[in-house]
Amino acid sequence: MESRNKHDKAPEIDIATENNLGKSQNELLRLIKQLSGIREEMLCFAGQLKDSIRDLDPAYEESAKNLLHYLAFRRHDLRALQSELAELGLSSLGRSESHVLATIDAVLLTLSRLADPPVQITGGDTDRLDFKSARLLLDEHTKTLLGPAPEGRNVHIMVTMPSEAANDYELVLGLLNNGMDCMRINCAHDDREEWSRMIGNLRRAREETGKPCMVIMDIPGPKLRTGPVSPGPSVIKYRPQRDAYGNVIKPANILLAAEGTGHTPSTAYGTVLPVPEEWLRELSIGNEIRFVDGRGARRSMTITEQTEAGFRAEAVKTAYVTPDTLLRLRKYGKSRKHGVNVCSFAPGENHITLREGDTITLTRGLTPGRPALYDDSGNQISPAAIGCTIAKILDDVKAGEPVWFDDGKIGGVAEGSNAEGIQVRITHTSSAAARLSADKGINLPGSRLGLPALTPNDIPILEFIAENADIAALSFANTPEDVKSLLDHLRRMGRERLPIVLKIETRRGFENLPAMLLEAMKSPGCGVMIARGDLAVELGFERLAEVQEEILWLCEAAHAPVIWATQVLESLAKQGSPTRAEITDAAMGHRAECVMLNKGPHILEALKALDNILRRMETHQFKKMSMLRELKLAYNFPHE
Repeated sequence: MESRNKHDKAPEIDIATENNLGKSQNELLRLIKQLSGIREEMLCFAGQLKDSIRDLDPAYEESAKNLLHYLAFRRHDLRALQSELAELGLSSLGRSESHVLATIDAVLLTLSRLADPPVQITGGDTDRLDFKSARLLLDEHTKTLLGPAPEGRNVHIMVTMPSEAANDYELVLGLLNNGMDCMRINCAHDDREEWSRMIGNLRRAREETGKPCMVIMDIPGPKLRTGPVSPGPSVIKYRPQRDAYGNVIKPANILLAAEGTGHTPSTAYGTVLPVPEEWLRELSIGNEIRFVDGRGARRSMTITEQTEAGFRAEAVKTAYVTPDTLLRLRKYGKSRKHGVNVCSFAPGENHITLREGDTITLTRGLTPGRPALYDDSGNQISPAAIGCTIAKILDDVKAGEPVWFDDGKIGGVAEGSNAEGIQVRITHTSSAAARLSADKGINLPGSRLGLPALTPNDIPILEFIAENADIAALSFANTPEDVKSLLDHLRRMGRERLPIVLKIETRRGFENLPAMLLEAMKSPGCGVMIARGDLAVELGFERLAEVQEEILWLCEAAHAPVIWATQVLESLAKQGSPTRAEITDAAMGHRAECVMLNKGPHILEALKALDNILRRMETHQFKKMSMLRELKLAYNFPHE
């Protein structure tokens, strides 16, 4: 096929007329009237709520007006209108979030000129935010919150610090060198000393590299979690690795360590067995140790190496070792007459097994939880029970309201309450028999909890954050009062200029987001984190995509930066290999101003991958708008 030279004279274009546009004068007038009515409602709505946008930081005055305009705009079902405008080549209402009034005025002006005779539009001279200014506002607010845009991409990357970052300077340096723009410290974990060392490592790395990086610290907030569970038996199990035929391909690795050295039963050393120190001195490489394990099975292990931590041994059969297990040393082909018992060690973590249809009591105290009791016929005598770390919230839970445990792995419905607590009927488990352990999250999405985001225990932590961080993140932000409380405390601490982030992780927080944004605009810098893990549990996994879209729209209307968080490239960070769905999800994160990675053994690889994905998306997409970069694939047709 012969292609036309770009210098050839272009053919004349037949400009569409009224008739072939497919819209009559009456239809155009109807569209103008409909849009003008929506416009008037937007202005009236903002006027009625002008008191709600008082005392804002000057940087957010225009943003607050635009948010109110957008809320009034989205009170209409605009699908039919969008379709009709698209027929005229006017489909920009779908990208109007950051400059909604200017968008409507532009569409109205075009419709008026299509009419024959043209229609005079009134009210178009109202002071409003134009397209370019809206984009600049979002850029400025993002810079205030997250720092300057990274070179080569306009989306920041936030990385949650593992505990190792307190002592591993090279880890922090590697993260900074490979694209980390914001260090996140979750104050629900570790302590002040470790947080200080993490920040110290970052400051050193910034000085060494000259690269900027902000510090965001999460206020823990109310920890609604399961209480302790009665401890399990004191037993340590080790086993070798076998192939599909049952052949041993890697022996079990055991460390015999002196009692009191502090090694846990399972560490980097393998399985650790505590033994008396004087007996340990008798061992040497090549010795065999024989014993009868907790099941009565005869077992043995062979000493292979001496280390500073103790003696390493290998075994080719599975064993269950208890503090009563008697170890006999076999040396020079003979067994010693007297052996030693394995020293005592902490019992293993226990759990409560739950199946669909079971009942569990969520108790008001922190008495160790217990499994259900059954008679000889399998009938339940008493239900399982487990405590709740914030007992007073149980008074807010009504019969029929959902209760979720462990990030949505176990779900149920409240059936009633008594002096001990509330009874929950299990209706969902992630497997036939799910395990509920201590310190697992509890979500009550249908209950109206009288629980403030800032607890008394959070105030000393907030003081540390105010002194050391660039951004304070408010966990479990649910109401405007929560935001006001945070700003009041920061003002009292002399840090009223400290930017804040609202973590949206509950149904109530999502529903109150517009009001919370207006309250947060009293701060010189504010943003929103979409905590997608808790939101999925609170609102239902099937609603997550819809909800995160709505949060993105509202925040763009408010020119508030968004942090796309939870489980981004999680398989890559934790296991070293991503799923296809995770790659697509990470690319979708480009619509936010920041993407957050959680910790994991392969966090550096995940960071490099995310940086690469975001840079590739840079030229393709901005928010919902395709950038229409030259498409190289278009040159591949016709095929030669």
